[in-house]
Amino acid sequence: MGMGGPDPPRGSPPPERPSSPGPMAFLLLLLLLLCGHGKRGPGRGDRRRAGVGGGGTPVPHLPSGPPPAEAQCKILRCNSDYVSATLALRTPPGSGPGPPAGVCDALRSYSLCTRKTARTCRGDLVYHAAVHGIEDLMIQHNCSRRGPTAAPRVRPRPPAPGPGPDPYLCDYERRFVSRHGRSPDYQHCAAFGDPHVRTFRHDFHTCRVLGSWPLLDNRYLFVQATSYPVARDANATATGKLTIIFKNMKECVDQKVYRAELGDLPAAFEDGSVDGGPRPGGGSLTIRAPAPGRHVEIRAAYIGTTIAVRQAGRQLSFSIRAAREVAGAFSEEQDLQLCVGGCPPGQRLSREDRPRRGASAVGPDAARALCRERLPVEDAYFHSCVFDVLASGDPNFTLAAHAALEDARAFLPDLGRLHLFPPDRAGGPLRPARPLLPLALGVSVSWCRF
Repeated sequence: MGMGGPDPPRGSPPPERPSSPGPMAFLLLLLLLLCGHGKRGPGRGDRRRAGVGGGGTPVPHLPSGPPPAEAQCKILRCNSDYVSATLALRTPPGSGPGPPAGVCDALRSYSLCTRKTARTCRGDLVYHAAVHGIEDLMIQHNCSRRGPTAAPRVRPRPPAPGPGPDPYLCDYERRFVSRHGRSPDYQHCAAFGDPHVRTFRHDFHTCRVLGSWPLLDNRYLFVQATSYPVARDANATATGKLTIIFKNMKECVDQKVYRAELGDLPAAFEDGSVDGGPRPGGGSLTIRAPAPGRHVEIRAAYIGTTIAVRQAGRQLSFSIRAAREVAGAFSEEQDLQLCVGGCPPGQRLSREDRPRRGASAVGPDAARALCRERLPVEDAYFHSCVFDVLASGDPNFTLAAHAALEDARAFLPDLGRLHLFPPDRAGGPLRPARPLLPLALGVSVSWCRF
């Protein structure tokens, strides 16, 4: 008897060496590895690191940190590909003998994958367990080493990052150009004086409206004008109050309200702010006063719109330059808009409706002379000026007509449409040439371009 312990009794069979793991144990090993089991750090005894676990199943140890990228063992990827290729090849109960079709192809692919990563997996117990397991399974299923392999696994690509925020979301013109390769179409509308309304379609009306009427009412804007009689016993009115609402646009601006009244033309919105609020696109709505108390300009870049509000004498005027798409963004229920359809037919003053003079009336010749000083072309603006001065007796109405003409010059995309001339008595179209003499007192107040 030696110091190393008792010798085995004579005649007893030699101890059996542990056999290699069976196929089922091998598959269980793959699943455990894929689920993260067996990743234990080195412990006392290191039997799990280089020996055999309970039941004779190899339990490899995986290092706690990833190796360098150039020497990284890819055996786990081979394992994952094999499991994915064979999940759908399980033999259903009651099927005939023999392996299901495709198992040998999957095993040959698995073997090829291990050979490709052999150099970087040298000494890796997981790798060596996989190699021995493949040999056992190929013998069990009577698979030849040569033959077709399974189709390579198609790995899903990571989802492409979604489109980032539109850098031009709150800049209508730049957004339109980036999408369509051209500048947007713009339209112009104005209301001034009696009030006279120049519509988006270049119709020109004089209205006998009293009270409040919408100039615009669409998805983005609401503009309302309130009129009052310009003089006692006069049939003319003028705008004394304007309300402009820039509707909430989630990505760009909070809802903002601007109100102007005679003698109060603020250079700020109703809440005291001068922009669209704290949202990322708040700077796309701004307000400034080129002439404090007389001229305010509001620029809404997020909808391609610029608005001018002016006070001249005892009346307010309104001018707008809006993108065609914005101006037309309204429903059938929003059909009453003076900038779109002009004055309702029952509220239009025709050419035969002469202004009744107020108490401090100005004569026809004086009215024409006053208007000609600022409006040398006898177009629709000139005749509107004459009408307003005759009706109100206030020479300041010449300023309103002149300012409306200058706004049109700045806002119209086509200056060939700047001057509008009245039709003849038969109702012919507006002419860009020499105008006809006005009827009677030189007043023509309802002219339309056909």
